[in-house]
Amino acid sequence: MIIIDAIQSALTILFMIGIGYFLTHKGWFDQSTSKLFSRFVINVALPFLMVTNLLKRFNKEMLMASGTRLLIPYAVVILTYGIGMIVSRLLKIPDKRRSLFETMFALSNTMFIGLPVNIALFGDESVPYVLLYFIANTTIFWTFGVYSIRKSATGEGGHIFTKETLKKIFSPPLIAFIISIGFILTGIRPPRFIMDGFKYIGSTTTALSMIFIGITIYDLDFSEIKIDKSMIALLCGRFIVCPLLAFVIVYYFPAPSLMKKVFVIESAMPVMTNTAIVAQAYKSDYKYATVMVSVSIMASLIIIPFYRVIVSML
Repeated sequence: MIIIDAIQSALTILFMIGIGYFLTHKGWFDQSTSKLFSRFVINVALPFLMVTNLLKRFNKEMLMASGTRLLIPYAVVILTYGIGMIVSRLLKIPDKRRSLFETMFALSNTMFIGLPVNIALFGDESVPYVLLYFIANTTIFWTFGVYSIRKSATGEGGHIFTKETLKKIFSPPLIAFIISIGFILTGIRPPRFIMDGFKYIGSTTTALSMIFIGITIYDLDFSEIKIDKSMIALLCGRFIVCPLLAFVIVYYFPAPSLMKKVFVIESAMPVMTNTAIVAQAYKSDYKYATVMVSVSIMASLIIIPFYRVIVSML
């Protein structure tokens, strides 16, 4: 039964991605549509979904208990980062790519892909736990990750904590998370008409995210994909090393079963999309990063059903 549920969940995701792919083929969507969907989801739909789900499913006691559980995703990401550094040196990854490799090895697309996948697998109840993994993932990326990519590309690391990195960390989803915490702690609730509006707009997050992936896959230039030891090692890091560490840690950590499942699924998500954007901004090997983002997205479609079965043991 679990296997059937896993297959059904994966097929739901593939169906939505297929819609995006097909409509792009028919000329309905293009790269400008993709950018629009991305901006709308990250800046509007996703924050609204955060607020409605957190206020619906969290109370003050649950919120206080969740604080220590942030240690789990931080431990997973930091340990995977360390392994990525060792692997990059063993494989003699070129200096210009090394930091990119290590960042993509350790950090996953927790929000734009991770959130809708978890909702498709486990329902809206998974949203608060996705937020916890997102906090760890995004703070490490926009501080140490960006610092190392910049230093590798330009030779000048600068400061880890800057106004620029703080702006990136405090993205609309995280701001929505902080506002929701304020509502929960004070017991204040927005008017019903606002919450209903948030709920309807937030409910578009999953569909638009999956359609976005369909557009991305359609526009992928397969001629640029060359399988080498770097790609294989990176995919192993994303889909074996990181989720295996997450599974071991959560297995022995006292936490709700759903939280454990969400953390493992989040750790097995594709490469963080922002890696390619940052690589381009600092004149690093952004084509390498873009290819790895795309390849990992396609690979995740095969991996997701397997991890849906594995997390049933938690």
